[in-house]
Amino acid sequence: MTDIAMIEAAAARLSGHARRTPLLSSPFLDEIAGRRVLVKAECLQHTGSFKFRGAWSALSALDPSRRAQGVIAYSSGNHAQGVALAAARHDAPAVIVMPSDAPRLKIENTRALGAEVVLYDRATEDRDAIGARLAEERDLTLIRPFDEPLVIAGQGTTGLEIAEQAAEAGVTTADVLTCCGGGGLTAGIALALEARAPGLRVRPVEPSGFDDTARSLAAGRILSNPTLTGSLCDAIVTPAPGRITFPILARLCGPGLAVSDDEALEAMALACQRLKIVLEPGGAVALAAALFRPEAIEGGAVICTASGGNVDAPVFARALGRLAD
Repeated sequence: MTDIAMIEAAAARLSGHARRTPLLSSPFLDEIAGRRVLVKAECLQHTGSFKFRGAWSALSALDPSRRAQGVIAYSSGNHAQGVALAAARHDAPAVIVMPSDAPRLKIENTRALGAEVVLYDRATEDRDAIGARLAEERDLTLIRPFDEPLVIAGQGTTGLEIAEQAAEAGVTTADVLTCCGGGGLTAGIALALEARAPGLRVRPVEPSGFDDTARSLAAGRILSNPTLTGSLCDAIVTPAPGRITFPILARLCGPGLAVSDDEALEAMALACQRLKIVLEPGGAVALAAALFRPEAIEGGAVICTASGGNVDAPVFARALGRLAD
C-alpha cells in the first residue's frame, strides 16, 4: 500500500521530469470566497494535468525489460496523456482505451504523443474488461488511473509541494479541496499531508449528481454513480471510488462537496480572468467549491487543486462568455 516513503521515492524519480507547479492567489477570489484562497495550478503540469506525476511514477518503477513490452491505460483523457508522454520518454509503446465522447482535444493529444488510442462507448461497454483483454493479448502492463499504489504515490508528490508552499505562505491549518474522480490525487495528497502538514485537511469535490465519493464517505462504504454520462466534468466522472483509494479517503478526508456544471464554468472563467490559467470543468470543481460553498468550509484560508486544463475550445468559450454577462 502507498505510504509516505513511496511518495518520497516517487518524488525522487520525478525530480527533473515533473514541474513544481505554483500556488496561486488573487485578492479578487479572496473577496468572493470570504477567505484567503490558494490554488495549486496542476493545469500547468506536463500534458496539462497532475496525471503526468502518477504515470511517470508507475512507468519509471517498472523493470526496464517489462516496460519495453509496452503499457496500457484506460482514461477519459488526462491519465491517457500522462501515460502517453511518460511512455514516449521511456521509449515504451502505449495503448490507451478512451471513451468515444471524450473531448476531441484529449483524444488528438494522446495520439500526437505517440499512443495507440482504442475508443469505446462508456454507456454500454466496460473499459476495465477492454483493458484487461488487450493487456493479456498483447502482454502489456496495465497502468490503472487511480487504483494503483505507484500512481497514488506519484499524485502524492502534489501534496508534498502543497505542504511546503502552504508553510511558505504562512498557512498551517486549512481545508484542502481536491478535484476527485476515483480518488488517486485525493488519496495521495491526503497521505502526504498526514505526514508533512497534519493541520491541512483534505476534502474531495465532485460534480453534482456524480458525487460517489462524498456519498460513500457519508455512508462508510463504497457507493456507485447511477450513470456515467451527463456532466461537463468528464475528467472526474468515474463509476465509484477505488478499492485502494477509498480506505485512505475514509481514514483521512473530511466530508465531500459537490458543485454544479454551471459553477464549474463560472470558476473556469474566474480562474482565467484572475489567475491567468486555463481550466477544464473537472479541473475547476475544487475552486468552484472554494468560491461558492463558503459556508461548508472552515478557517481563514482554503487551498484547492486546479487539477487539469485540457478543455475543448467550445466549452472554454462557453465559460468565458460568463465574463460578458
